[in-house]
Amino acid sequence: MARVLIVGAGLTGSLCACLLRRELQNKVRVVVWDKARGAGGRMSTSRPPPDASSHSADLGAQYITATPAYAQSHHSFYTELLSAGVLQPLDCPIEGLRQRDGSQDYVPPRGMSSLVKHFLSQSGAEVFLEHHVTALHRRGASWEVERKAGGSETFDAVVLTMPVPQILQLQGDLGNLLSVQQRQQLDGVRFSSRFALALFFSPGAVFSFGWAAKYVSDNACIRYIAVDNRKRGADNSGCGPSLVVHTSVPFGEKHLERDKEDVQPIILQELHRLLPDLPQPVSIKCQKWRYSQVLTSVPDCPGHMTVLEQPLLVCGGDAFCHSNFDGCVDSALSVLSVLKGSLANS
Repeated sequence: MARVLIVGAGLTGSLCACLLRRELQNKVRVVVWDKARGAGGRMSTSRPPPDASSHSADLGAQYITATPAYAQSHHSFYTELLSAGVLQPLDCPIEGLRQRDGSQDYVPPRGMSSLVKHFLSQSGAEVFLEHHVTALHRRGASWEVERKAGGSETFDAVVLTMPVPQILQLQGDLGNLLSVQQRQQLDGVRFSSRFALALFFSPGAVFSFGWAAKYVSDNACIRYIAVDNRKRGADNSGCGPSLVVHTSVPFGEKHLERDKEDVQPIILQELHRLLPDLPQPVSIKCQKWRYSQVLTSVPDCPGHMTVLEQPLLVCGGDAFCHSNFDGCVDSALSVLSVLKGSLANS
């Protein structure tokens, strides 16, 4: 039985694990490693602290937009998620959203990370969090994969789905295996950066505005604000509301190298200028997204990059397609085709 390691428990990684299990079933043993304390990647959902009876908050991706073309080509994925109650149509307008003709917006009622967790649960994979990969060494027909905490394990194939700059930081044999063209393509990938705040409120908190989410067009700091429970249609009277704030990309780039603790007061000052009647939150969480969305992907959007065929080392993720749900699905399907061919020949 082939042992496959998928590095990254975000959307692409979880989809790869799920599709691999569905296609090859018991012919493969799938292992997922992620350096974070929770699954989700940029589809993370932050829980409030134990002493705050508040709704959770999506700090990364906020909703999913399906174009008519993708609604058709990825119909099975949308049908599965809607039938399982993981997705539902977004039933509240988002102020300032530029909607494309025929597109449909969806939101997960239990938060964005529930999409990732759905596919991970379907995969039957062994998931290990706080497993930070630092190096890859080719050992004959296998890969020895080292972790930051120490120790290493051997796998028959490795799939890398973390952001491209993190792939390029890996030690070991990866650098020598990349062709000049592949190195140039990976070096050319560019991400936007931004900060996100989650504000958690007590159950008695009342907002003076009625909207669920809005884009802010005239502020250099703040680009997007959402009452996350309203956006998801999760108005539980027993929980306080949660508010999510995303900064603009220029603001994120300007302050990228600063500690998030130093940037948080700047964002809060602007927020209170925009919403002067905002109640006092019981807790605040700040997230720095160094790799938020892909601005420049690998040319021609191939879906994956094969670094070595035997033993297989392949890269995937939105940098090889485009930065949304359907881009991750396309990449996962592309990686799956490579894995099936490689494992069938091994």
